[in-house]
Amino acid sequence: MDKKVTVIGAGNVGATTAQRLAEKELCDVVLIDIAEGLPQGKALDLTEAAPVEKHDTTLIGSNTYEDSANSDIVIITAGIPRKPGMSRDDLIKTNMNIMKSVTADVAKHSPDAILIIVSNPLDAMCHVAYETSGFPKNRVIGMAGVLDSARFRAFISMELNVSVENTHAFVLGGHGDTMVPLPRYSTVAGIPITELLSEKKIEALVDRTRKGGGEIVGLLKTGSAFYAPSSAAVEMAESILKDKKKILPCAAYLEGEYGINNLFIGVPVKLGTGGIEDIIQITLTEKEAAALNKSADAVKQLVEDLKKLA
Repeated sequence: MDKKVTVIGAGNVGATTAQRLAEKELCDVVLIDIAEGLPQGKALDLTEAAPVEKHDTTLIGSNTYEDSANSDIVIITAGIPRKPGMSRDDLIKTNMNIMKSVTADVAKHSPDAILIIVSNPLDAMCHVAYETSGFPKNRVIGMAGVLDSARFRAFISMELNVSVENTHAFVLGGHGDTMVPLPRYSTVAGIPITELLSEKKIEALVDRTRKGGGEIVGLLKTGSAFYAPSSAAVEMAESILKDKKKILPCAAYLEGEYGINNLFIGVPVKLGTGGIEDIIQITLTEKEAAALNKSADAVKQLVEDLKKLA
């Protein structure tokens, strides 16, 4: 194929991302991980599924970045989950160091790539990747809003017993408890959910969306979500690879948009061959704007914590 995407991290999120990319025949896929044999084994397993799934995608597993050279997109899922007894600062510092190392290698071998960041804490990791890579802001994008919006859409569909294909939703802000679901801009077949659900019910869905990742962690007990995060990352990659110019909520580096400066925050963007080709500014109510600013403040605090730990 004439397109190449590298996925960094061969854990559940990374491997499922590689699977979705391959089965959609979007590109050739390189799966990289520091664990010897892990990316090679998963790439081989996916290759052996190809005759059944009927695709001719080339999949390579590797422990080195040479195989990733000249990638069009690099999706970074590398990082560790928070473990018992680990402080928040320990988690942030460990993942910051992983992101710095990964991004430096990516920039060296694929200087023209577009980065899609999936690693957590996502908004802060976008800053690390942006500063380490030296890439322009349109080529560093965080995957959060697509995932959070998909969760909101799923909950709306479940509540109203309608096709998920009819649901559309926007979730802005940071990827965490301060995210900002926007019911006014969330619809079913074009009908705002504010016309279909009570305020109390909408607030319950909003709250569930904010806690969506935690709900899955609570159920799995030994892991976190990976099916939906991988789907979200691949939707972004597909829009870029095919120059579809989809309007999707992604973490983008803002320089005055929405009154926010020098922060990665989830907002609607147009994704095409150039990465972020436009930041879409929608009109927010006073309450919505206040919630977005609160979310931005939380991200700003994370970024400041990173600087102290660096």
